[in-house]
Amino acid sequence: MEKTVINDSNYRIRKGKVIRTRQMTPHEKLFEIALDGGRSLDHEPGQFVMVSMFGVGEAPISVCSSPTNRGYFELCVRAVGRVTGTMHRLEAGDEIGIRGPFGKGFPIRVLEGNDLLIVAGGLGIVPLRSLINFVFDNRRDFGKVHTLLGCKTEGDILFGDELERWMKRIDVHYECTLDKAAPEWAGHVGLITTLLPGVHLEPERTFAIVVGPPIMFRFVIKELLAKKIPESQILVSLERHMKCGMGKCGHCQIQDYYCCTDGPVFNYSDIKHIKEAM
Repeated sequence: MEKTVINDSNYRIRKGKVIRTRQMTPHEKLFEIALDGGRSLDHEPGQFVMVSMFGVGEAPISVCSSPTNRGYFELCVRAVGRVTGTMHRLEAGDEIGIRGPFGKGFPIRVLEGNDLLIVAGGLGIVPLRSLINFVFDNRRDFGKVHTLLGCKTEGDILFGDELERWMKRIDVHYECTLDKAAPEWAGHVGLITTLLPGVHLEPERTFAIVVGPPIMFRFVIKELLAKKIPESQILVSLERHMKCGMGKCGHCQIQDYYCCTDGPVFNYSDIKHIKEAM
C-alpha cells in the first residue's frame, strides 16, 4: 500500500475564516471555511484536516464538502472535547488554523465507471457526503449509485434537507433507516443491515464504501460478501485518535499501518486480517 506523500506545506498552519455556520443538531455544527487569499483546499473526498483553535489545541476533522466547491470547504463538527467545544462557539468572521489536507481519500479514478453502494452509519455520512456530492457533480462518470443511511433516531439525522433531495433523484437509490423511531416516522425502522437485502446489484462491477461506527463494519461487510462483492472492491474509512496527521506521533497506529497516512480510507482486503482495525 502506498503511503500519502507529506510535503513541507503540511507542516504549516494556514489561516482560515469562518464564512457561515449552521447548527444541525444539539451536538453537531456545520462550518463553511475559506482559506486566506481565496485559495482552494485541493482535497480529495475522504481526506481530513487538522483544525487549530489558537491557544486551545488541534483536532482532526473530516472534510464533508466536495472538492468541486471551489473557494471554500465545509466541516461538520461534533462537540466532544475542548477543541471541538471551542469550535462550536465560533461564528462568521472568526479565524481558525488549518493544516492539510491529510490522508488517503476515496480512489476516485478506480471508482469511475463502476456502480457504487455507499453505506453510512451515523456520523459516517460526514466524510461520505464529500464523495456523494462529488459523484453527483460528475454523475456521468459513474454507474448506478445506491446510498444507504442508518441513524439511531430521527434527531440524529444530518443534512436532512439534502437527503430529501437525494430521495427525489431518479438516478440514485437512497434509503434511510432508524434504530428507534417515533410513530410519525414514515420510513424504515431497523439496523442498516436490514436495507442491504433489498439492494439489487451486479457484484462484479460494484464498489462498496462503508463508513460508520466500528461495530457496524463486521455485520455490513458480512452482508456485502454474501452479495458476492469481491473483498478488493470493499472500501472502509477508519476513525482513530490522530494527533499529527503525518505518521509521526504513532497515536493512530494499527500494527504496520498509520491511519493518518495509510488511511483513513483502506481497502478491506488489505486490513481484513488485522483484528484491531475493525
